[in-house]
Amino acid sequence: MLTKGNFFGAALAACLVLPVAAHADTAAMDGQKAAETWDKTYNSGDMDTLITLYAPDAQVIPKGAAISGPAAIKTFFSGLKAKGFDDHRITVQSTREKGDVRVLAGRWEMNGPGDGGARKKFEGNWINVMERGPEGWRTVLHTWN
Repeated sequence: MLTKGNFFGAALAACLVLPVAAHADTAAMDGQKAAETWDKTYNSGDMDTLITLYAPDAQVIPKGAAISGPAAIKTFFSGLKAKGFDDHRITVQSTREKGDVRVLAGRWEMNGPGDGGARKKFEGNWINVMERGPEGWRTVLHTWN
């Protein structure tokens, strides 16, 4: 039986939960949009724009040593593109946001040169940590396996 007290309690609970859920949905949509922007920019070969998606002190951590700074990040991704790695696609599977930090996790895939010149699909896990600043959200840490 729904009493007046139960109704107001349920309404209060909904008011407290709905803004959090709406914020989480917005963060997830914004995170996927950021990933799609990265994919589109990399796939187009526009490395000058690609590096603007990173904070000036960002780190990219591929297999091996970490890469820091716009020039090194641009050189790294330009090299991948020149070797024939293309058709990059990120699927964001989770988004966590706390204040001005957003952590995106999911899967990546791309095509590149395989054995004997054949095209091969590469894929794995992906993590991107973004920070909100005066220019908006920018990546501060990008890694994958």
